Amino acid sequence: MLVAGVDEAGRGCVLGPLVIAGVAILTDELPNLIALGVKDSKLLTQKKRNILFQEILKLNLNFKIIKVPPLDIDKAVNCSIALHKLNRLEAKTMAQIIEHLNPDEAYVDAADIIEERYATHIKEHLTIKPKIISRHKADQLYPIVSAASIIAKVTRDKEIEQIKNKYGDIGSGYPHDKKTQNFLTQWLKTHKTYPPCIRKSWKPAKKALNQRNTTQQKLY
Repeated sequence: MLVAGVDEAGRGCVLGPLVIAGVAILTDELPNLIALGVKDSKLLTQKKRNILFQEILKLNLNFKIIKVPPLDIDKAVNCSIALHKLNRLEAKTMAQIIEHLNPDEAYVDAADIIEERYATHIKEHLTIKPKIISRHKADQLYPIVSAASIIAKVTRDKEIEQIKNKYGDIGSGYPHDKKTQNFLTQWLKTHKTYPPCIRKSWKPAKKALNQRNTTQQKLY
């Protein structure tokens, strides 16, 4: 039987893509994956993630990665109901990955507070009929999802490094990061709008833009 795991990285960030990855492997090969010691990518150091990333890809498996750019996220998300719309976008993208991998079963990390509702949203976009197991913290419960988590996180980290190389110190990209907040503010001092790497619909980006506009109005 072919089983798949799907997970994301970068969901809550104000900049960079949302990266969703899926891994599919035959159940007979699962012990080889487990033997690597895969676990939730957030519980691993960057060095360990990078090592496991390479080891996972050496196994007899299929994988698929989709990078959802900030522009597509902004088109889908309205901040007043951002969580709901982001969930639907993520479910649709996971469905595209599952469709590509064509497994018998797919384990996914549920973004929705209601696990089964998230599974239903995924099924709405599928033409195939695998069994969907949607669970909170699936990346900690199922090694196949842990593997997908590692691939998504390493891919996302590479994307952030490219952004840093282009724009300088942007911090982690998470809204609570002071460096990220400072980047948003400083950028708007010399530019009319944000660069393409910014999710303009996110509250921190809107807040910085509103503060800039308010300051300019006072000056004039």
